[in-house]
Amino acid sequence: MTDLFDRPAVRGDEPPSRSSRSEQRARRAAKKRRQRRRRRALVVVLVSLLVVGGAGYVIATNATSLFGFDNPLEAKDFEGPGTEPVDVTIEPGSTGRDMGATLVEAGVVASTAAFVTAFEENPSAGTIQPGTHTLLTEMSAEDAVARLVANDSRVETKITIPEGWTVEQVLERASSVTGIPVEEFRTAMEDTAATGLPAEANGNYEGWLFPTTYVLQPDETTAVGIIGRMVSQTIMKLDEAGVPAADRETVLIKASLIEREAKFAPDRPKMAQAIENRLADGMPLEIDAAVAYGAGKPGTELTRADLDDASNPYNTYENKGLPPSPIANPGSESIQAVMNPEPGDWIFWTAVNLDTGETKFATTYAEHQQNVLELRAWQEANGG
Repeated sequence: MTDLFDRPAVRGDEPPSRSSRSEQRARRAAKKRRQRRRRRALVVVLVSLLVVGGAGYVIATNATSLFGFDNPLEAKDFEGPGTEPVDVTIEPGSTGRDMGATLVEAGVVASTAAFVTAFEENPSAGTIQPGTHTLLTEMSAEDAVARLVANDSRVETKITIPEGWTVEQVLERASSVTGIPVEEFRTAMEDTAATGLPAEANGNYEGWLFPTTYVLQPDETTAVGIIGRMVSQTIMKLDEAGVPAADRETVLIKASLIEREAKFAPDRPKMAQAIENRLADGMPLEIDAAVAYGAGKPGTELTRADLDDASNPYNTYENKGLPPSPIANPGSESIQAVMNPEPGDWIFWTAVNLDTGETKFATTYAEHQQNVLELRAWQEANGG
């Protein structure tokens, strides 16, 4: 141990010397200078970072032209207007980013980012419908969004079936719209399990191809798929009307008779009641439309021989009760009329104006004959 550095302790009751105060002031000044230098250094670093960051941004946004590689930060876009047609499926619930990714994969737009920007800038983008759309490869994102919004690019097959058409008419229409041969439809209909035709139809599709407009996607345009859609629509409408499964065929038969005979919706419930009254009294229905269906000719071409032909199972003059199957495909109003007939004693009905379809109902044969005379007068005044 050495005493070279020993100093006497400073007593607490002794005032500091003048030299001690000078040292303290020097130390405080040095500390302040160090703090100022650190602040200046921090400012220099921040400025440098800003400069470097700005340069980096410039480089990043121009990387493609400067260095010849694709810039992942850049929202690339095609100039348009597009080249080759391509089908693209927009799934239900897709966001703008989902759509953009799908379109990039199909080669329609150059980047998801460009599509998302165009999507967000179009106030109607939320109305884009799911489904298959035909677009063009290499479209601008703005044009792609506009095309989807317009919905004129959507690939759809529409088949409209009017009320009262027969199976043969339905098949001809479906074939003309889809290009599927009628024979292919007939072959598909042989597999009733695949089309969903209920057992109570006894393999006969008449009455079971519901009349409405069907919108089909490309993958739904098959013979089995189309017939199946029509059958399932019929079952749904029967269920909605409260028809028990065991009564479906009977309801469709009655509804088909009403569909072919009634011209106005208010007449349908009356006609349904008149049919019930005839059946209850054991009277033949005497419905020309049924006879014509069995004879394979229009009702306006029926002859007396047709009405006397008992071999025609659909001849409701010679055969009592309902015909063996529906004679057409009825719509909802006729089904509802069967399920909700208008109470009344009507037994007869006849059209008195073949242009307008005006129909009069009667409870007695004499009253009915007066209505028939009115029809004959109309026919004479209108060339037979």
